[in-house]
Amino acid sequence: MTARTIIVTGAFGHLGSSVADHFEALGDKVARIDYAPAPAGSPAHHIGGVDLSEAEAAKAALAQVTEALGAPSVLVNIAGGFVWETLDDGGPNTWERMFRMNALTAVTMCKTCVPNLISQPGAAIINIGAAAAAKADAGMGAYAASKAAVARLTESLAAELTGKDVTVNAVLPTIIDTPTNRADMPDADTSGWVRVADIASVIAFLASDAARSITGESIRVSRGRGD
Repeated sequence: MTARTIIVTGAFGHLGSSVADHFEALGDKVARIDYAPAPAGSPAHHIGGVDLSEAEAAKAALAQVTEALGAPSVLVNIAGGFVWETLDDGGPNTWERMFRMNALTAVTMCKTCVPNLISQPGAAIINIGAAAAAKADAGMGAYAASKAAVARLTESLAAELTGKDVTVNAVLPTIIDTPTNRADMPDADTSGWVRVADIASVIAFLASDAARSITGESIRVSRGRGD
């Protein structure tokens, strides 16, 4: 099978790097894009310092990927961030930041990449939402709202691409088992936290031929498997 070109945003973070590694292990060519700087000595298709909420920056990154690896068949939108902050302690600036990081990056990359994706057979977009988008707890308003926007983007774009050979789905993890989350919650029971490798497997499935009948769905990933 011919190797596909996969774009993973937020690819220098713990989840993003795991997803990129997983696709490469399957034999795909993976372009890694992130706001963070690319590690020293990285190849041309590992692109750092990119603000994906800006349309021109997204277009430039796509052009660099296409030149290095060819037109993408799969877009995985992982770029984003998290803030815990009550409305009393914060306000509009935090909400704007969360929407730029979590929602606008996905919107911009989808708009930038769709013209290329619709020309590829079996193309797919997978967005990273959050289980918290369904119900926000205290301090989670801005984050949950921005992730709810990702779910609505997923649904509406899937409907807009009806008749095209592109599926659009979202993955909604509960708490992800990352070093950052463990450091932030040192006393938590981590046995129910979701492993990044398991999320990567779900994303790879949604990008596979086996999932061609699934589109417009937000799939909750919530099962931990112990420490």
